[in-house]
Amino acid sequence: MSKLGNTLEKVVMKFRRTEKPASETEEKTISTVHPDKVYLKALPLRALTDVEMIKQEVKSGNILILKVSPLAKKSIDDVKHVVSELLEFTQLVGGDIARLGEERVVITPSSIKIWREKTSTPTGALPTAA
Repeated sequence: MSKLGNTLEKVVMKFRRTEKPASETEEKTISTVHPDKVYLKALPLRALTDVEMIKQEVKSGNILILKVSPLAKKSIDDVKHVVSELLEFTQLVGGDIARLGEERVVITPSSIKIWREKTSTPTGALPTAA
């Protein structure tokens, strides 16, 4: 597994271990739209400023596949920061997030959940959607 893949796995696994259900108050603070059409969008993550656009897309009900390698080429620390922020946001809106391969992350709105295999790996880590 590449350095980027390891980084994504660590951030996602850390979040999964500390995941708490969002309180009713938190869920009311961020409203999501349930549109007639849901789009699947593949987007590159190039800068920290892309985070707000990504959040808006998820709030609009779209599914995103983010390629994080463009940002990783600049800074692995920035990738960790962005993925952590997106994990918190996704939990807050009741959506789902998972690593998808070595350099991609998939984020879904609250109306869509990501299927995960229920078996554990030899290292004891939970598998991702990939």
